Amino acid sequence: MEVERVQAIASLSLTTDNIPAEFIRPEKEQPAITTFRGPVPEVPTIDLSDPDQENLVRSIANASKEWGIFQVVNHGVPTDVITKLQAVGKEFFELSPEEKEVYAKIPGSQSIEGYGTQLQKDIDGKKPWVDHLFHKIWPPSTINYRFWPKNPPSYRDANEVYAKYIREVADKLFTSLSLGLGVKGHALKEGVGGEDIVYMLKINYYPPCPRPELALGVVAHTDLSSLTILVPNEVPGLQVLKDDHWIDAKYIPNALIVHIGDQIEILSNGIYRSVLHRSTVDKGKARMSWPVFLEPPAEFVVGPLPQLVNEENPPKYKAKKFKDYAYCKLNKLPQ
Repeated sequence: MEVERVQAIASLSLTTDNIPAEFIRPEKEQPAITTFRGPVPEVPTIDLSDPDQENLVRSIANASKEWGIFQVVNHGVPTDVITKLQAVGKEFFELSPEEKEVYAKIPGSQSIEGYGTQLQKDIDGKKPWVDHLFHKIWPPSTINYRFWPKNPPSYRDANEVYAKYIREVADKLFTSLSLGLGVKGHALKEGVGGEDIVYMLKINYYPPCPRPELALGVVAHTDLSSLTILVPNEVPGLQVLKDDHWIDAKYIPNALIVHIGDQIEILSNGIYRSVLHRSTVDKGKARMSWPVFLEPPAEFVVGPLPQLVNEENPPKYKAKKFKDYAYCKLNKLPQ
């Protein structure tokens, strides 16, 4: 195996009660030191079935301006659909290392699809405490089943059913977010690719960590997507930066967590904010999450919506092809 997977390192570390030095974050990032312990405001929770459309739009817009993140309940995705998605993902990560490596990312590939470990460059040479699996779930023309596990056998069905429901949730969110900016309901969806938006699923697997106070599952970042819609498991770990404090997002059973990503911040010309977030790890249990990143097609150009730009409010961001934006972001180059 060319890459040492975190799952394998975790198995060895649990017997020694230590973690390798490359996983120990600098003090300014260590969760034991930097997590806010005072009374914290809660990440907003929004009922997507609210019959008062104006109230729903206002709630989503306010959360997106002030937080860049919110949780949604009564979102229309059946509980058993989410349970099956989680079950097949968990089963994949419980397979033998050899079985998982069949789906490994292709070395040298420009695509992030596949089973892997490190994703972004880390300037300090530090590593996150996580393994992952990436693959596209929509539209059908973009799907490469080479990266969809064949084991468990129900993996494909569980993901296809989930994709159908999550697209309905996304459309509802795009509409509310657009109306909250005072533009037509289809504006934001069209602004990131319309029906060609790529739905990229990632499964994050954070193994138990003997020194969770020193490590991070995923370091602080904003998502380069337009929206991210995430299913967590019951092990908490998502933290968001709010008023310069790292605060824990409460686990709500059957809720979906919605992140505003960079492309929506750009389209809204900074009215909505892409949320800075990170993930902590747990000593006793594996934490898992299932984000779906809604990304523009590679060649699609995203810039501030013309309706939101004028002499008093000039564009704050450059319009650029999504593939160029992603390349700069992943390689830590200026935009």
